[in-house]
Amino acid sequence: MAMLFNIFSLKNLLVLSLALNLSLVLRVLYEKDFEVNNGRSVDTQKDALTTTDRVLSEARATQRARPSMPSSSSTVDSDGGDTIINLDHGDPTMYERFWQQAGDKSTIVIPGWQSMSYFSDAGSLCWFLEPEFAKEIIRLHKTVGNAVTEDRYIVVGTGSTQLYQAVLYALSPQDAVEPLSVVSAAPYYSSYPLITDCLKSGLYKWAGDARSFNKEGPFIELVTSPNNPDGYVRQSVVNKSGGILVHDLAYYWPQYTPIASAANHDIMLFTVSKSTGHAGMRIGWALVKDEEVAKKMVKFVELNTIGVSKDSQLRAAKVLQVVIHSCQYPTSLGSLFDFSAHLMEERWKLLRAAVRQSGLFTLPEFSPGSCSFLNRSFAPQPAFAWLKCQEPMEDCEGFLRSNNIITRSGKHFGVSPQYVRISMLDRDENFYIFVERLSTIHQRQSVQVDETYGGIE
Repeated sequence: MAMLFNIFSLKNLLVLSLALNLSLVLRVLYEKDFEVNNGRSVDTQKDALTTTDRVLSEARATQRARPSMPSSSSTVDSDGGDTIINLDHGDPTMYERFWQQAGDKSTIVIPGWQSMSYFSDAGSLCWFLEPEFAKEIIRLHKTVGNAVTEDRYIVVGTGSTQLYQAVLYALSPQDAVEPLSVVSAAPYYSSYPLITDCLKSGLYKWAGDARSFNKEGPFIELVTSPNNPDGYVRQSVVNKSGGILVHDLAYYWPQYTPIASAANHDIMLFTVSKSTGHAGMRIGWALVKDEEVAKKMVKFVELNTIGVSKDSQLRAAKVLQVVIHSCQYPTSLGSLFDFSAHLMEERWKLLRAAVRQSGLFTLPEFSPGSCSFLNRSFAPQPAFAWLKCQEPMEDCEGFLRSNNIITRSGKHFGVSPQYVRISMLDRDENFYIFVERLSTIHQRQSVQVDETYGGIE
């Protein structure tokens, strides 16, 4: 250091410092002048480049910041039409946001030694039903007011699909001369025929549309209400004696339809997947009035899977606890049903706006009803949209598939392929891309439509 001061005096160092500072000032002034002459600063340019992308991303990431319908001059949706949107299955991923914001309220820890036995309650009719889960089922129905639980047996199953099979087994006479007929009014749930006939059972067989059923003898009529796929409230339609009714009430929850009264039927099927969104748990339950029917259903589950996962039941019990608590002590999101009802309402508004703008499709119209749970009147907002392509288009599924929208054709539901079923339960981002693409499909694909379907304008 002493040697440095011998070479450079204090005066030399001061001059050098001033020179460096002046150079820095000149450089700053030069860059500032360059930015002004080019219209705006680098930061402003970066902001402008990212603003659109950020707004679109935020709109799809949150339900409240939803995009408006594209203008009539728009011909391509924001993703260029390349993203394949699969709305064939009713995978209820729209509920993820509620459970993410709920945090660890629904988290449970199951020690390695717990739930090791086959038996949950050996003295109970349904010996593999976890008592905690049974208790929460009753509490949930009483809270919502959508089903009578008094004087009912609860049978748990691996989703309502297994319970449906258990019902068919329980209701079919073991010594019948011919299989028992199973019917449902079209459009019916597309899996009913497949599940009914998959084992080619000699006990029962699918007999088609209940409206055209005229065979003599006993039969099972499946009543899905609200109906999957069209969302309408259903009653039985077969006007003859000898029938046994099975009510599939998977969608009788206030986010989908007004709760008019507590359902009071002999056999009622419910599922966690459509009530809370937890399809991956594979848990459903039946409320059964007749003890012998309940016993036979339990026997089927025993023969089929030797019971139902205890881990899934314990997790389901915890989830139902959180749902009930959210009804009693709502957070900023409201209860689960407030959250999902609001989301379904907004999605149906967007879809109807897109359909109007497209001019190629129609949707069912629903009358408002009073909901005893939400204490307001509203029109049903089903979990699926039953979309119809206008004539002369005959293959609605094929037309939408050509535009990278995957749906399920009406032919699987016992009706015309002019109809398709579209899930309303997907994640926000996919749903927003879907309605945006649907609203401009007539413009982007006008040439294809003209060539394929004969000149729709």
